[in-house]
Amino acid sequence: MVQKTLPYEASTEEKTLTKDHYFSISFVLSRVLNTGVIMSIEKNENELKGLENTVKKILNKKYAVLFNSYTGAINGALWGQDIVHGEKAYLQEPSLQEEKFIKWLGIELVNNNIQENSFERIYIDWDNLKDIDTLVSSLNSDAIIIDFTGLGFGPCAALATNDEFIWKKSERLKIFGAFDLKTMWTQEETELEVQPGVQFNYRLSPLVAGCVKLSVLRRNRVNEN
Repeated sequence: MVQKTLPYEASTEEKTLTKDHYFSISFVLSRVLNTGVIMSIEKNENELKGLENTVKKILNKKYAVLFNSYTGAINGALWGQDIVHGEKAYLQEPSLQEEKFIKWLGIELVNNNIQENSFERIYIDWDNLKDIDTLVSSLNSDAIIIDFTGLGFGPCAALATNDEFIWKKSERLKIFGAFDLKTMWTQEETELEVQPGVQFNYRLSPLVAGCVKLSVLRRNRVNEN
């Protein structure tokens, strides 16, 4: 079931991290900062890979793409399925943000209960984090977005799929995504057929990724002081 309330619509009080949350924030920050890799384009960066693997395991999907915004994940989901300017996307009960962004992409958004959704989405915050496995169990779309922004570490969303083509196209949409970094390291461009006409600064910070990953992994643990 998709939640109707977006994280960014929550009150300031609802977003506040408190001692009653499931782990020590200082523990998480120390863990990430002490890894020695906090820049987003270092070859041996592991926090992004760790969150990707966590998302794939939870959703039982082959591929995951991380974005530094929920709208970035929407863009990746649509572009990955060749839903582009002048075409239609289908989404049940879209939010105002979703309507505006998809319209900005030049895509007509159709809200109905007949056509299969172009993507499914779920919004995770501190109230439902412990229930994430149950919440995602009913999702079966080719493109599933999990928005972790409600955890409060910063804008963060993941796109999960079993379709390699969706993964390649959505990952290629990001400046300094896997394809750009491979080109940087090898000095050879790869798979031009999935290269978009324009790329976006959608690359997620490893610091945010690490905090989100540990939040998810420790979702059933009590707070450590």
